[in-house]
Amino acid sequence: MKEAYLYEKLAQNKVRCNLCNHRCVIKEGSKGICRVRENRKGILYSLVYDKVLAPLLDPIEKQPIFHFIPGSTTFSIATVGCNFRCKFCQNHKISQLPHDHNKITGELIPPEVIIDYAIKNDAKSISYTYTEPTVYFELCFDTARIAIEKGLKNVFVTNGYMTKECLKEIYPYLHAANVDLKSFRSQFYKHLCGAQLKHVLKTIEIIKSLGIWLEVTTLIIPGYNDSTKELKDIAKFLVSLDPTIPWHVIKFYPEYKLMTPPPTPEKTLYKARDIGLSEGLKYVYTGNVPGNQGKNTYCPNCKKLLIEREGFYISKFNLKNGICPYCETKIEGIWN
Repeated sequence: MKEAYLYEKLAQNKVRCNLCNHRCVIKEGSKGICRVRENRKGILYSLVYDKVLAPLLDPIEKQPIFHFIPGSTTFSIATVGCNFRCKFCQNHKISQLPHDHNKITGELIPPEVIIDYAIKNDAKSISYTYTEPTVYFELCFDTARIAIEKGLKNVFVTNGYMTKECLKEIYPYLHAANVDLKSFRSQFYKHLCGAQLKHVLKTIEIIKSLGIWLEVTTLIIPGYNDSTKELKDIAKFLVSLDPTIPWHVIKFYPEYKLMTPPPTPEKTLYKARDIGLSEGLKYVYTGNVPGNQGKNTYCPNCKKLLIEREGFYISKFNLKNGICPYCETKIEGIWN
């Protein structure tokens, strides 16, 4: 165990965790909503500090992040636990393990070993992904600081529920983030995720304002968040921040506690992509669909193919220093 970061002590041995916007007040002997942070005698501890799950070498595109060192390898890590209870969670076997089975498991891998493994395998970054990095923030923070010293980048794949204080702490060490914007409806977040939309929107705004490279993902669930109006609202929100934010619209498959909706029709994903582009976004990608052209990057000006992807891998790359070779339009991203 490790004493938690970003908490405050209250009366009667209670503590308030200030990592995510639940801001749990936890009495002695109890855990927060994430189930991986526990108050023991008035001290908050992380129960997952070096209990790593799913340590994998991935293409950065798997996160999905398409405009940040494309074609590079990232070392992905996670722990159990999450501060959301999404009924459609695609990784519930690890994210919801403490909730559903009261279990915490993982391989004991300290930050120094994570960094050594990444370097030995020529990874260019560390990705904190698969579950919510906010709930294992201590591991993220300690690893990210060493990563910087060793010339590695740091990437968060997150539900966007961290507090301003949390973002302020990680900001000097965080280079890129993909935020799940699961819906643009408060009721969706309340009933399907156990969270509030407003905090996610604020996090997206803050990440963008800090200059961290930002991409956004929406899992399109038939009958829940696939209406034309909702897709337009998401696109308009992103355009209002920056039309160059890449938006990934990905296919839903029945999972966990949401088994009734069918898999997302491909035509719905293409509709979402068309909506995003028509509302002014420059880069909209379709995911979880094999062999589709919506994974490719096209110049927003001349429409020429710049980056062709097969699965998570790049098959053609026609950018020169972030510039379209056909019309010399700047293509936003971190390319080196």
